[in-house]
Amino acid sequence: MNFYPAIDLKEGQCVRLQRGDLDTAIIYNDNPIAQAKIFEEAGCHWLHIVDLDGAVSGSKMNVKTIEEIRSSTSLKIQVGGGIRNLKEIEFWKSKGIDRVILGTVAVSNPSLVKEACRLFDGILIALDSRANKVATAGWKTTSNKNTLDLAKSFEDCGLDAIIFTDIDRDGLMKGLNSDDTKKLSDHVNIPVIGSGGINGPDNLENIKRTIPNLEGIIAGKALYTGALRIEDALKILRD
Repeated sequence: MNFYPAIDLKEGQCVRLQRGDLDTAIIYNDNPIAQAKIFEEAGCHWLHIVDLDGAVSGSKMNVKTIEEIRSSTSLKIQVGGGIRNLKEIEFWKSKGIDRVILGTVAVSNPSLVKEACRLFDGILIALDSRANKVATAGWKTTSNKNTLDLAKSFEDCGLDAIIFTDIDRDGLMKGLNSDDTKKLSDHVNIPVIGSGGINGPDNLENIKRTIPNLEGIIAGKALYTGALRIEDALKILRD
């Protein structure tokens, strides 16, 4: 099971939000490049980056910072936030980004997601759920699309994985929504990455025991607050 430490970028700084609300942003490191190196030196293989400004604006924003992280580490990197056309996917792939995460377009333009899978390796979708409905546009709006139904519509198109986040738990450290994460991972033939609410090593132990088929786990606030040590997360998920 892979471990994905998260860096959420707002105006070039590493922040964490509560339920995706930009007004709740807390700066945990004003040097995201240094933060990425901390993750790498602790033994992480992957890095999960979200361009929060891009998610809201609908176009890439924190480009320079992400490019510096890419050039400064050997981590495998997945990037999401405001990526809504093939040109921007190609841009990030040309910069050496291993995986590109599509969110809003999974609802608004599913054919683009399928075309992206045909043209590029390493395409993921983010299904950010509020009461089992997929949210879009930086979580500002909630669609009428059922999370599981939308996930199943992308089976067999070549997605690397689905990132599933329960918005009501994100940034609150209440523990992963294991029930809905398990339901998704059990009912689609696409690998699922769990996200939202991770709060410590006991939570990870429980996830590994109850949802062993997960592709991986994303953690953010628990790492920055010290509730979860990187070394413990890696040992639990890799053993």
